[in-house]
Amino acid sequence: MPNPTAAMLVIGDEILSGRTRDANMHHLARELTHVGIDLSEVRVVHDDEAAIIGAVRALSEGFDVVFTSGGIGPTHDDITAEAVARAFDTAIGVRDDARAILAAHYEARGQDLNEARLRMARIPDGATLIDNPISAAPGFILGNVHVMAGVPSIFEAMLASVLPTLTGGAPVLSQSYEVRRGEGDIAAPLSDLAARYPDLSVGSYPFIRDGCHGAQIVIRGQDGARLDAAMAELAGMFPA
Repeated sequence: MPNPTAAMLVIGDEILSGRTRDANMHHLARELTHVGIDLSEVRVVHDDEAAIIGAVRALSEGFDVVFTSGGIGPTHDDITAEAVARAFDTAIGVRDDARAILAAHYEARGQDLNEARLRMARIPDGATLIDNPISAAPGFILGNVHVMAGVPSIFEAMLASVLPTLTGGAPVLSQSYEVRRGEGDIAAPLSDLAARYPDLSVGSYPFIRDGCHGAQIVIRGQDGARLDAAMAELAGMFPA
């Protein structure tokens, strides 16, 4: 059986402007690989409700599981929760359990649960909360969409709580081999190798180092024995 598929929606003007470098995609891809879920698409949209709604609907329909990052904080441009609710035609409002979590968090710190912070307790009807052990404000799951924070440490903590609830497949294994020849010289043999191992993914990633052209060949797949066999052939084709 093929592995479940996943998509990610990164939300935020700061990503598209170049002000912030996204780290969450890299972390998500690595963690999903470990549990046998294939991250198949990543989209980035700015803080626009229509763009978020359209992307959520398309990705939810196209993939088994969707993860979003960004836009669930207390400021005016944090519109992800409302947009996700509208994508599913679901009402949204301050929920008692989310309010209680935030109230306890801020009371322990001698701070008020003001109107801005209360925005983070707005949860779509029917959603399941995602625990946030770092700053308390919860994410949520609606349908197959997992709505999580954009701050990397919080995103990672939320993902850690979500992953055990998901059904994965076979973890993807990976091996790499460095070839000190240009891609133009190795393209044909690599194509033949890939054709002999259609169940594996053979990728070539070129580099220039000390004036020498070369490529890092990465072979990925779920069958360790097949992966070893392909790597042995690769090493025989291009001895170090």
